Formats: sequence, structure tokens, C-alpha cells
Amino acid sequence: MSHEDRVLVVDPVADIEKLKAIASEPRVQIIALLRKRVRNINEIAEDLNLPQSTIASHIAILEKAGLLRTETVKAKKGNQKLCRPTFEEIIVQFAPEPTVADFLEVEMPIGLFTDYQASAPCGLCSPDAIIGFLDTPESFLNPNRMKAGLLWFGTGFVEYKFPNNALYDNRPIKRIEISAELSSETPGTNPNWLSDITLWINGIETGTWISPGDFGDRRGKYTPEWWKLEGSQYGLLKNWGITEQGTFVDGVKISPVTIGELSLASHHSIRVKFGVKEDADHCGGMNVFGRGYGNYPQDIVLRLYF
Repeated sequence: MSHEDRVLVVDPVADIEKLKAIASEPRVQIIALLRKRVRNINEIAEDLNLPQSTIASHIAILEKAGLLRTETVKAKKGNQKLCRPTFEEIIVQFAPEPTVADFLEVEMPIGLFTDYQASAPCGLCSPDAIIGFLDTPESFLNPNRMKAGLLWFGTGFVEYKFPNNALYDNRPIKRIEISAELSSETPGTNPNWLSDITLWINGIETGTWISPGDFGDRRGKYTPEWWKLEGSQYGLLKNWGITEQGTFVDGVKISPVTIGELSLASHHSIRVKFGVKEDADHCGGMNVFGRGYGNYPQDIVLRLYF
């Protein structure tokens, strides 16, 4: 991994959860220690003169934010959890505000997919009611799907066709960005239920984000009152960005796929597909939150930057 790949740029607006994770003196001290060498939890606790339970809690927060990773290995007595930083540098920087002329934006309702494949558990809901029947993939053909504010499935995909409005502009596209609120999917929810969620654009697999869980600890900000609390309540707002340098999720490089490989100028539409592959390492399903559900008042947003 190059030095460039080990640098994290944190936007205080878009990456507020990462900012919260490092807004703690003990957690900053932990990252500083780990930059010198890999340590286990006992060693960190001794170095910082803090209880092991306190260190374990801080480690969990940093790991969830993607700022460090842990590995369980054999020790002389039992196992030990080794901790190492994910990045060599963390830079806090506000993203420059583009002018209206710098980008084009289209928001696609999550129910207006043009192709799909779904395995149970699966279903769709509008802000008012369940659409069709639960755990019945054929319900994804229901005409009322255009009203959907939440859809979910175990394995499979949903694909959307966005208009390629950049064809009517002579400037080259420097960046394509896809924004969506996503989570894993499991009956009853589970905040530690991992799932590999993959994004394809124009049939090209751009990369996979590992969703940390299916969240039901509290009602989503926009989730309607009638939706059962045992169901998925909200997701995480993820931003895929594809540039000449590669593919990024929330500023972290996840693959070498570049914007040039997407052949944007050759198509009148831009096909965007989210899915969970049957052979994924973490085959943990997928929730897509749109308007009327979750924590963000949006559907799937595509932006083309010039």
C-alpha cells in the first residue's frame, strides 16, 4: 500500500462520525502509540495507565470508524488482539464548495430500479405501507415500487438507469459520485452483522464497502411510526467517488478502478447497481433507505463533476 493510500482526508461535514471518533484524548493517544508499533490491548492499557475495559471500548469505537484494525493471534497463553492504525496520516479538511456550474446532480427514487434480483429476506415499503408481500421477490415487480422508501434483500442487486446529462456539456467529467443510505440486512437487526456491499457502474465493478451492521437500536429520524421497531431503522450515508486516481468510499481508496474505465461518454445512460454477491466473504444482505425512512432526506444521488 502506497503512502497516498494511507492518508485519510476527513471532511468535518460528510465524515462527522470519524471526527467524533478522534475527538477524544485517550483515542488520539492510542493512535499515536500504534503509529510507533503494533500493540495488544494489555500493552496499550499499561502505556496509558488506563483499565483494559476502557481501552477495549476506545478500540471498538476507532475500529468501527475505520481508523484502526485488529487481528486476533495466538499468544503464549490463549489469544491476544493486536491493534494497528489504518492510516499514517489523518487530515481534517473542509471539502471545497463547487458552484452550480461545476456539477450536475440527479436524484433517483429507490423504487425506480430497472433491473433486480432478490433473495429472502426481502421486501419493499412506502412511507405508508408494505408493498406487495414480505419475503416474496416478485413483489419487486409491483407497480407501487416507485413509492418505496425502504427496500431490502439477502443476496442480489438493484440497478438504476440515470440520464447521462453530461453528454450535453462539452467539458470532461473529472469525478462521478454516488450517495446512498445503506446498511446490512438480517431478521431482527444486528449492529455487528457484516455485509459486503458492492457498487457497479456501467457493468464495471468499482469496489466493495463492508457494512458494519443492521441498525435498530432507535427509530430512524424519518422512519414512520408504523414501521416496527424490530425492523431496520436507518443506515449509514455512504459516498462512492470515482476519479482518475481510483475509487473511494468516504475519502478512503477501496479499489484502483478509475473514471476512464466507466466509458461514460459512450452511453446515454449511467447504470448504477448496488448488490451483495452470493460468494461474498460477508454475505449479510442489504437495506437501501430512501425518502421517508432512515436518517437522511434523500434517495440515491448521482453527481457528475467537471
